[in-house]
Amino acid sequence: MTLPWRRRNRRQARHEGPSLLERIDWRAAGVAAGVLAGALLLASLLVLALDRPVRRVLVEGSFQRVSPPEIEAAVTEVARGGLASVDLDAVRGRIERIDWVDHAVVQRRWPDTLRVVVVEQVAAARWNDTGLLNARGELFLRNARYVPPELPLLEGPDGSEGVVAQLYLDAQGRLLEAGVRLTGVRLDERGAWQLELANGVKVRLGRLAVTDRLDRFIRLASTLVAKRGMEIGYVDMRYTNGFSVGWNSRSALAVVPQEDATPDG
Repeated sequence: MTLPWRRRNRRQARHEGPSLLERIDWRAAGVAAGVLAGALLLASLLVLALDRPVRRVLVEGSFQRVSPPEIEAAVTEVARGGLASVDLDAVRGRIERIDWVDHAVVQRRWPDTLRVVVVEQVAAARWNDTGLLNARGELFLRNARYVPPELPLLEGPDGSEGVVAQLYLDAQGRLLEAGVRLTGVRLDERGAWQLELANGVKVRLGRLAVTDRLDRFIRLASTLVAKRGMEIGYVDMRYTNGFSVGWNSRSALAVVPQEDATPDG
């Protein structure tokens, strides 16, 4: 006796199409796999053919502080393997650790050459005793063997380079328009600011409302300092509404409201 459900299964089996494995064109799949394997083999052979040892290092750039042999020596330290397999990022990183190198570009030149383009740092300011800052306010050399004395002197605690450089950049153009030249900015451990001008005058800005005090100095005191700078030792802007002047002689001039005769920091 045949059960009804078995009869139904036999009828369904007769009407079902071929299975997934039966629908695969194994011949075409084999051809595709062979083509892929051949392509991979060809690519590997091509890489091996191109991966020749690095025999030349072509160094380009305008050099004043860095020498091309120094660059070549740095490349040799990390350029392992052939030209195709050399780690360009590792080479670039090693070059950029050299003093006075700002950034570098490293490229392959077939069949056996590395091209290195180097851009040197440009010193824009001195930092404390022996450091040098670039135009971005970054300390790129902490202990320079030679510090150009004509550069502005920026001083401050470790880690404050960017803040001090920013105040210098914000103030120098405006002060020059007012007739005085900024040659130094100092931030002390207490957070108090002081400017030094080319004529030797020191401008005390203190810790509070530094931007407002700088504006007030330019508006009210810069003309006096430009005309009589050789007679003035300092200008103290640490007042709410005015300022005081310390003269090089015994006489002193105070341009400060009577009700506000004490600096406020």
